[in-house]
Amino acid sequence: MKKELYQNPLIERYTSREMSAVFSPDKKFTTWRALWIALAEAEKELGLDITDEQIAELKAHKDDINYEVAEAREKEVRHDVMSHVYAYGVQCPKAKGIIHLGATSAYVGDNTDIIQIREALTIVKHKLADLLSRLASFAMEYKDLPTLGFTHFQPAQLTTVGKRATLWMQDFYFDYLDVCELIDGLMMLGVKGTTGTQASFLDLFDGDHEKVKELDRRVVQKMGFEKSIPVSGQTYTRKVDFKVLSVLSGIAQSAHKMTNDIRLLQHLKEVEEPFEKKQIGSSAMAYKRNPMRSERIASLSRYVMSNIMSASMTASTQWFERTLDDSANRRLILPESFMAVDAVLDIAVNVCSGLVVYKEVIRKHVMSEIPFMATENIIMESVKKGGDRQELHEEIRVHSMEAGRQVKEFGKPNDLLERIAKDPMFGLSEEDVAKLTEPSDYIGRSARQTEEFIAEYIRPVIEANREYLGKDVDLKV
Repeated sequence: MKKELYQNPLIERYTSREMSAVFSPDKKFTTWRALWIALAEAEKELGLDITDEQIAELKAHKDDINYEVAEAREKEVRHDVMSHVYAYGVQCPKAKGIIHLGATSAYVGDNTDIIQIREALTIVKHKLADLLSRLASFAMEYKDLPTLGFTHFQPAQLTTVGKRATLWMQDFYFDYLDVCELIDGLMMLGVKGTTGTQASFLDLFDGDHEKVKELDRRVVQKMGFEKSIPVSGQTYTRKVDFKVLSVLSGIAQSAHKMTNDIRLLQHLKEVEEPFEKKQIGSSAMAYKRNPMRSERIASLSRYVMSNIMSASMTASTQWFERTLDDSANRRLILPESFMAVDAVLDIAVNVCSGLVVYKEVIRKHVMSEIPFMATENIIMESVKKGGDRQELHEEIRVHSMEAGRQVKEFGKPNDLLERIAKDPMFGLSEEDVAKLTEPSDYIGRSARQTEEFIAEYIRPVIEANREYLGKDVDLKV
């Protein structure tokens, strides 16, 4: 079978059916019709000459979109909204004259955008909660496992594998809060008219300002929202889109950071993402196990982060009450950013559900560096036995430099501890030195911090989203 035309990889390879459906033509145009029904109902309730029969006719054809009629009409009039008004009227001849009464295109366009954004954000919210749940399980399992901490990707004081996962979790937790705040604060455009003055509706209601305000309130509530934006031009301010893209960008940043860490850990052979039995890592190097899922997350995340620039440019260049140079742009960046984030979260859930931890490799790396980290404790113990701190400090500095040289120049094991045990200045036996280099003594409050963070911050998120957790993620590729 030939495939001669471009196919969007976000749909073909990455995003879920659930997220793709939010931005489907069916969702868009049935929502347009729901908005026209809500408008007609509210106008009737407030006294306009609209009949129950007309509204019943509109409701009867809400979901059976006659696309072929709308598409043919759009070729003639070059206007998508008026084409669908016409197509709806063909199906509803009795209601034809009251469809879209007093409204402008943004009434269906912008209000539908907000409805889709809220539904998409809700999917993102639930998937963030699922990811936090998986990471919490991983962190609790490895909360006590000492591992090298890194600053500047240079060995630093020890942390634990679980504590490191809380750093990833905290980023996603902040993203979760942002998503919740955005969902709660979203306002519809409402019923504002061609330049936001509601002049057409004021005319319909013979100058009755209160009825126009009530019309706006009723339409918004019929569509499941609490409020409309207080003032507008023809469209809602595109600052809203920027806020939405900012939150999505934040999620992408968190995912990118986490998967960068996983990719580095996989290079160190300490932690690996899942690798299936028949998975191929490289077309040329059969032995390779590449972190391709983490790399895919990073790649898609970068795309989402780049889209925020487009949203900021659109918000800043809207002329007066509206200009149409936002339209084609928004048709791309809004759905595609959501679909990319949706894919990122699905892949992240898959990765974090199957992370493989190699404890012996981690311990080997810890033990190769802990002699340097233990030097202060060794000095203090030697002082207790009568040593001079300044002399011991200098002696241990000399031993450290030489041990480091042996490792770097000759590839030999780190023998700092042996050197110290043999040096009479320290007065410590090999057993004494070994006790001072137990990794669990150098992890501080890592385990407790992990437990406390999950109990106080993550557990409430998990409980609030319990019904959305634990679903299998089937990656397409």
